[in-house]
Amino acid sequence: MSLIRRGNVFDPFSLDLWDPFQGFPFGSGSGSLFPSFPRTDSETAAFAAARFDWKETPEAHVFKADVPGLKKEEVKVEVEDGNVLQISGERSQEQEEKMDTWHRVERSSGKFLRRFRLPENAKTEQIKASMENGVLTVTVPKEEIKKPEVKSIQISG
Repeated sequence: MSLIRRGNVFDPFSLDLWDPFQGFPFGSGSGSLFPSFPRTDSETAAFAAARFDWKETPEAHVFKADVPGLKKEEVKVEVEDGNVLQISGERSQEQEEKMDTWHRVERSSGKFLRRFRLPENAKTEQIKASMENGVLTVTVPKEEIKKPEVKSIQISG
């Protein structure tokens, strides 16, 4: 677990990302000398870094992600290069009305993309995905590992 700096206190439960280079001319900002480092807003940081669980059972590899508020049409599950599972999605930011006064905005918006290299025993042609109560579940069945046949040899002498 990484610690997040909040003022003079580290808050391990914060969803804000602490940028140690914030304010420096070579930091991760848009006018940076190093534009390849993307800047993350605290509004989108939590969603953009979508967290996944990956467990292996005797029958399958199971991936789970919390994606509250997303419809299944807003999430893509794909297989690249034969063995790379790619899961992506996007939550749009709510439109502001000129008459509205926002007091707090904590729900995150933005895109996420995660890739997982699947093991050789994954049956990529039989992947199933479902979404229920804001939880995406992707199940990748496994091929049975054939146990090597052991043949006993008699020792003479």
